[in-house]
Amino acid sequence: MNAIDVNGVSKKYRLYHDYAPTLKEKILFRNRSSYEDLWVLKDIDLQIEPGQTVGLIGQNGSGKSTLLKLMSQIIYPDKGEIKMNGRVSSLLELGAGFHPDFTGLENIYMNAAIFGMARKEIDRRLDAILEFAELGDFINSAVRTYSSGMYMRLAFSVAINVNADILLIDEILSVGDQNFQLKCFDRIREIKGAGKTVVIVSHDLPSIERLCNRVVWLNNGVIAQQGKAIDVIDQYTDFNTQERFEVAISKAAMQEEQERLRWGSKELEFVGLKILDSVTQKEISIIDYGQSIEICFEFKCNKPVEKPLFGIAIYSIEGVYCYGTNTMIDRIETNSVSSDVTVRFIIDELLLTQGKYWIDIAAASIDFDYDYIRKVKEFEIISPISDLGIYRPKHKWAIDTL
Repeated sequence: MNAIDVNGVSKKYRLYHDYAPTLKEKILFRNRSSYEDLWVLKDIDLQIEPGQTVGLIGQNGSGKSTLLKLMSQIIYPDKGEIKMNGRVSSLLELGAGFHPDFTGLENIYMNAAIFGMARKEIDRRLDAILEFAELGDFINSAVRTYSSGMYMRLAFSVAINVNADILLIDEILSVGDQNFQLKCFDRIREIKGAGKTVVIVSHDLPSIERLCNRVVWLNNGVIAQQGKAIDVIDQYTDFNTQERFEVAISKAAMQEEQERLRWGSKELEFVGLKILDSVTQKEISIIDYGQSIEICFEFKCNKPVEKPLFGIAIYSIEGVYCYGTNTMIDRIETNSVSSDVTVRFIIDELLLTQGKYWIDIAAASIDFDYDYIRKVKEFEIISPISDLGIYRPKHKWAIDTL
């Protein structure tokens, strides 16, 4: 029988795009919530035999810590199941399960009880816990007075003395001084030698290679590779080297793209844009059809200019030119500018159809651009009516019959 059986496990988190901070807003805007489901783990199958020490590696966001939390039953899968065969002890977050106002000694009893230890069993192991933690008289102080290293000592001391069949560790070994880290590594080797099962999440690849006889590499929520530690770590390192090279190429291409999307002499330099609800003056990115808004954009004045022009354009996400104007077209006379300036473009009713749009912004003279920026900001129009095109004029129908 395996110590850990992970069968077809998937886990998602729901990401809301517009968060309502108050109950009133939740009620008023309950039909306007926009969200997406982010699947952080996808159909994971993993079997870990008793006595194995397994390392989980991968980039940030790959799903390592989520998988460990699922194993510890802090959270539960949306699909599939996990079977843990034996008592589980875990160090997932520094000081998790500690009460800041209780002393270290009180927290030992409380934390060990969470792991399933009876009072008599804790009493028997107390000396070993205290000896390993090396906290001295601080054991009788409130843990809120502890440093991160002291938290680490106490948490690790309790977890390894639970006499668990399975030990789960998430990055916590990176905390604490070097001597204590070496002490922790030695104890993990002892636990490993005693036939216990250990699963470790860490970015410290040399430590993973030393401690683990098997490594599982997670990438974007799936298992990219698993097997002998040195082999998987070599493949993961090669992948990261190649990815860094590709990122460098991508950044160069992005820089080139940015240069195509922005130009000008920079006497006036664009520094920011906000879309505000005209009534509440709150910043928004999702807009109701017909809503009144203000598009506020700011320019830093690097050199005084005479009577600049300010312009705005709106494009659909597909690149269709929806609307454009500037202060000269609208016969708005501007004053000369010698300091930073904020421009407000007010739309009483935004009559665009449902969809996503881009905003372009410009400051210019009659002859040349000071700063022209394409695709400054994306916004989304939502509407209860799914009509076609980009513009929805106010209208009505009249049907006459003979």
